[in-house]
Amino acid sequence: MISKGSNIMITGGAGYVGAVLVPKLLNAGYGVTVLDLYLYGDDVFPGYADHPQLIQIKGDIRDPATVAKALKGCEAVIHLACISNDPSFELDPGLGKSINYDAFRPLVRASKQAGVKLFIYASSSSVYGIKEGDVVEELPLEPLTDYSKFKAMCEQVLEEERAPGFVTLTLRPATVCGYSPRQRLDVIVNILTCHAVNTGKIKVFGGAQLRPNLHIEDITDLYLKCLQLPDEAIDGKIFNAGYENLSVAALADRVKKVVGSATVEVSPTDDMRSYHVSSEKIRRELGFEPKHTVEEAVRDLVAAFGDGRLPNAMTDPRYYNIKTMQGKKLQ
Repeated sequence: MISKGSNIMITGGAGYVGAVLVPKLLNAGYGVTVLDLYLYGDDVFPGYADHPQLIQIKGDIRDPATVAKALKGCEAVIHLACISNDPSFELDPGLGKSINYDAFRPLVRASKQAGVKLFIYASSSSVYGIKEGDVVEELPLEPLTDYSKFKAMCEQVLEEERAPGFVTLTLRPATVCGYSPRQRLDVIVNILTCHAVNTGKIKVFGGAQLRPNLHIEDITDLYLKCLQLPDEAIDGKIFNAGYENLSVAALADRVKKVVGSATVEVSPTDDMRSYHVSSEKIRRELGFEPKHTVEEAVRDLVAAFGDGRLPNAMTDPRYYNIKTMQGKKLQ
């Protein structure tokens, strides 16, 4: 358990999830150090940039000196940083491997050396590959892409580095949806909503595939909750974290219900990945029950489009990981 007043280091803390999580941790009484490249802009914490308990470090998790600086005085690490999703990873597989895998064990070891007591790793439900029926944590991992393969390999590294006094926890979140000050419009619910609002059309490829989703407020609530749980409840554990397992067609229906005027266009697809992620274990053992629906995520996004928080949604590369990565010269 990490007591309030302690400092938390968040890698990738200026990203989609981090931009919602950081203010939540500050409001709960924690100090926060963000280590991030800030590829998508510097102003991701509106109203919090000058918070006395927030330290922002613009740097690379592959640089040992930067990591050591960010870890100073921190009791917990929440590791969110990665080249996220398959298309972004495949732009430069060598870069993706260096950030998503090669830098991981050095980060974990540096955390131990700095006296960190809790390390929370954001893995992915994609590590399972294609499965029939309920996807539970005990199933073998069969990742289909390098992105998900390295996620699975990092889980193993974290278990190997676990030690007395160094508590580790792996979460496998479903696809996150909803509004964030560092918005992504390249994940399924957000994509469908963006197109419905800005083009009047909801494009569905296939439709029968199941896609597990989790509201951004719920995943950030979960990270906060995990800091406050007894060590024995989480040490060495792995949990799925999802909520609604809806088909792509059902997601489109939810979007249409909220937006109203959009039409649904269905096209065939070769991408028939489909999985039903069970989050029963995390409910049973940690008492985590999501409170926010896909429909709420759509409403939040529609409001953000309507009041000008998401200008140039169809063209601005900052909303799209792959477009931003194409415009940057990372090495």
